[in-house]
Amino acid sequence: MFVLAVNSVRRRPGRFVATLLSAFLGAAIVMTFQSLHDTAGARGVDEVSAESMTTAATVVGGYGSLLAFFAIASTLTVNVRGRAEEIRLLRSTGATPAQITWMVVGEAVVVGPVGALLAIVPSMLAGRLLLDMFQDSGQVARGVEYAFGPVALGSGLVVTLSASVGAAFLAVRRATRAASRAGRSGGRARRFAGYGALAAGAASVLSTLALDATDPMAMAPAAYGSILLAAGFAVFSPVLLRAVLGRLARPVEAVAGGSGYLVVHSTRRRAAELSGVLMPLILFTGMATATLYMQAVENDAIEAAGLTRSVDDKNLETLNLVVVGIIVVFSCVMLINSLYAATSFRRREFGQQRLAGATPGQVLGTVGCEGLLLTATGVFFGTVAGLAGILPFTYARTDGIRPGQGFGIWLGIVAVAAAATLVTSLWTARLTLRTPAVDAVAA
Repeated sequence: MFVLAVNSVRRRPGRFVATLLSAFLGAAIVMTFQSLHDTAGARGVDEVSAESMTTAATVVGGYGSLLAFFAIASTLTVNVRGRAEEIRLLRSTGATPAQITWMVVGEAVVVGPVGALLAIVPSMLAGRLLLDMFQDSGQVARGVEYAFGPVALGSGLVVTLSASVGAAFLAVRRATRAASRAGRSGGRARRFAGYGALAAGAASVLSTLALDATDPMAMAPAAYGSILLAAGFAVFSPVLLRAVLGRLARPVEAVAGGSGYLVVHSTRRRAAELSGVLMPLILFTGMATATLYMQAVENDAIEAAGLTRSVDDKNLETLNLVVVGIIVVFSCVMLINSLYAATSFRRREFGQQRLAGATPGQVLGTVGCEGLLLTATGVFFGTVAGLAGILPFTYARTDGIRPGQGFGIWLGIVAVAAAATLVTSLWTARLTLRTPAVDAVAA
């Protein structure tokens, strides 16, 4: 099956572009920050500089590894679901489920390391720029020389290969069980994980109130709590989407008319499938909102106290901004890939609508309405998760409840989420509509 996997990648490389991009981005982020371990371990590096670089490499490297796994899993899941006919043909010729699984794993083993190798040179350049940024902010001494060594190279290859193999097993499992769990929020283990994330997130957020306002770690429980709550909401995204539809069905139908009726019923029927779109939306909104607002509250509190920011404060701000940047990149990759697949797979449905009398403009209007509904749902629950961490942290840090930064940061986050959702869905639908309706239905 490994030979079949190699031939599959060689003959149809375009199918694996999204997986290659996810592996490339994951390896680039991991190697960029892990190179700070190589730099910190060189001779002549002072203790403060080494600690700053080691902390950044450890924290961001962990986030990068986790997000790389989810991004690769997302792209591979879409890939496997789009190959249902091919897999059925293999099964009819005698291939076992285990052999098909190992074929997909073999494809991931081929594509993942290629992405890591392509990321080596960009990682070296990005690592040098990162070191310059640390030196400009005073977190690392000017005399420290950049080094890209075995820690960066080894961690990039190991993380990418491990994430690719694990994600391939997960993708096959998701695809083979998609029919049995359609219409439900997931299996028992999935629900248990979701409830566990919500409970742990609530406990972490509440523990913020028990910390000293001047404690350097006061932000950590609130931030982790928001992340866990966002993850819990993402797990139950099919249920949450149906709940929102129950509330908004009549207003949407009243405003959009017949298109609104189609949107409501189509979205309710495809709630489990659309959970792949809601997950990155909720995670991106929740994590970005919590991190950026809490960092702004911390900066204003330090400035109001007339204090000078320490190296630790600068390290924390740098890490927060970098983590948000990583989340933005991977969430957009997952969101765009999921939306592209979900929309392009509807070619037959769009053809049937056009044969029934719908114009291309009406079909695009329906897709746009669906995108707005998904964006509103993801932004709402992501904002709830973010506020759950922001409010107790603001109270503990400033004795106030509402942060004084206004809605500017939140509106920027919403704009990014809405742009990624609407542009991808409408652009993909427009490409799909180029196929004549009769050909689309006959496909």
